[in-house]
Amino acid sequence: MVALETRLRSFPQGFRALIIGSSGAIGSAFAGLLRTDPGCGAVVCISRHSLPMIDYANESSISSAAAAFADQPPFHLIINAAGVLHAAEFMPEKKFSDLNYTQMVTSFTVNAFGPALAMRHFLKLLDPHRGVFAVISAKVGSIGDNRLGGWYSYRASKAALNMFLKTASIESRRVNPNSVLVALHPGTVNSNLSEPFRGAQIGRPPDAAAGDMLRVIDSLTPAETGCFYSYDGAQLPW
Repeated sequence: MVALETRLRSFPQGFRALIIGSSGAIGSAFAGLLRTDPGCGAVVCISRHSLPMIDYANESSISSAAAAFADQPPFHLIINAAGVLHAAEFMPEKKFSDLNYTQMVTSFTVNAFGPALAMRHFLKLLDPHRGVFAVISAKVGSIGDNRLGGWYSYRASKAALNMFLKTASIESRRVNPNSVLVALHPGTVNSNLSEPFRGAQIGRPPDAAAGDMLRVIDSLTPAETGCFYSYDGAQLPW
């Protein structure tokens, strides 16, 4: 595992972190790194296989999972690491004629609708003094950076995720002025998501990507809420 260069110093001693989608490569890497941070007091992991369970295909599970933490101390960091690019029944579309309703619905449910409802139910669990809600987006979800086309459902669902986050950040600022909502691009990571696309050859280890994104998170202030950043700290166009 790649160690963090420094502990997350923007968070108070004993800070609490929650990882949504912790069973995936990046979510698991976030959890592992945060557990090595001497300043982190608790790392809570939830997924389709946890208790409480959260499944973005099951709307009631999202509110139920949030309710399970309502009586606990607030979280200083919440990361949504859940996402889907391909499944047993589909791969990213190469051309417009590949579009189909089932793939679009699945992509939007996991990549956009689920995280949006997670924001609805989990943002109120953020600490009022220092609270960051980060979603793992993707550079291919940038409309301004789209030069190659293809991957319709994945691109569009990540663009929708970015809009949900941007819009939520405006409302959240009124309720919790110290909150930071941010979309993050992890780069190409060696994971099941990237495996069909030479991820093992061109991708970085998940813990390296997670470490980079944690350093970006640590640098953010409420002035940067509602922004879209790459793992190297560069701000990306919407």
